[in-house]
Amino acid sequence: MKIDLTDTTASKINKALVKGRRAIGTPAVGMVLTLVIVTDEENAYDALKAADDASMEHPSRTLVVIKRVSRSPRDRTKSRLDAEVRVGADAGTGETVILRLYGEVSDHAQSVVLPLLLPDAPVVVWWSADAPRDPADDPLGALGQRRVTDSYAAEKPVEELKARAESYEPGDTDLAWARITPWRSMLAAALDQVDCEVVSVEVAGEEANPSVELLAMWLADRLHVHVRRAVSAGPGLTQVRLETTGGPITLHRSDGAMATLALPGQPDRAVALKRRETSELLAEELRRLDPDDTYASALRFGVDRLGGIQSASQRPEAATWTPGELPVRPVHDSSEQAAKPTGAGASASASASASASASASAGEGDSGRPTPAQMPPVKKADPQ
Repeated sequence: MKIDLTDTTASKINKALVKGRRAIGTPAVGMVLTLVIVTDEENAYDALKAADDASMEHPSRTLVVIKRVSRSPRDRTKSRLDAEVRVGADAGTGETVILRLYGEVSDHAQSVVLPLLLPDAPVVVWWSADAPRDPADDPLGALGQRRVTDSYAAEKPVEELKARAESYEPGDTDLAWARITPWRSMLAAALDQVDCEVVSVEVAGEEANPSVELLAMWLADRLHVHVRRAVSAGPGLTQVRLETTGGPITLHRSDGAMATLALPGQPDRAVALKRRETSELLAEELRRLDPDDTYASALRFGVDRLGGIQSASQRPEAATWTPGELPVRPVHDSSEQAAKPTGAGASASASASASASASASAGEGDSGRPTPAQMPPVKKADPQ
């Protein structure tokens, strides 16, 4: 059931919700939380679809806030609120209110949202695009116990991660972090199966993918070893290689669906590691409403503390490289010997190492990061 309201108020919207519930025969409110989605017209459909799918697991009242930009100066001074109320089959398993704000009321969206929040229920605020620099300080963000952003949707995802680290407050989270949950689980399970010490780590993935950076920072923060960030063609994360005292542990995914886990002394095994939809990521974030200390610790570790190597397109003999053949480089100092591939791989590794050193001196791209030989011993980032 849909009810359209033009030039309305929060009081009339609440009455429309009651009327809609009675019309479909469910007068009781059975929602467990309020989900506030801050978006624009371009991203509203995808965000609302993801929220509807997530409501199958978390019945909620969904409030979609869309700030409309008026074309003329005269219209910008006129305040208007239009709403579309959805209940029943049109709103998943909860209730949905789409709010379109015009004029000066756009600057006071929190005053429109506040009367529509479910009483005594937690509030989660999700920015599907154009998240504020400090979500906790945002008027809408201040209403929520959890604040969900997506650095992958930002124009400069890596810079977005740095901003998130600077402004982090308990309750902040990122869908880029939820994307690596299966990877973190798989790697933790792999380390439980072997008795060894991790010496160094290499994480490969798309160049502008914040999930790759977060996974690398998480590994560096938890293992206290140098982690190198390699660039591959994707999709998303493609490989994690852990050099250990018992041999390399490799988790490699080339197609975005199935991955291969290789452990020392054990046969390779295929594991399901598909890329998940936004609705699945959102549902995961709605399962917990307490602060995520592990995310906070990884985020504060800092992107700049990761070692870098060249992308595949920058390496000599780029055509001979595959994601499973990324070069291994010294870990603590230049006197240590690294594991080297044989044959053509050894030649390519030597060429890539020399080229990476030259590019690092020039400070261009990912290769501008320090090599492990240039990095000081790793310690956990100080909590802020």
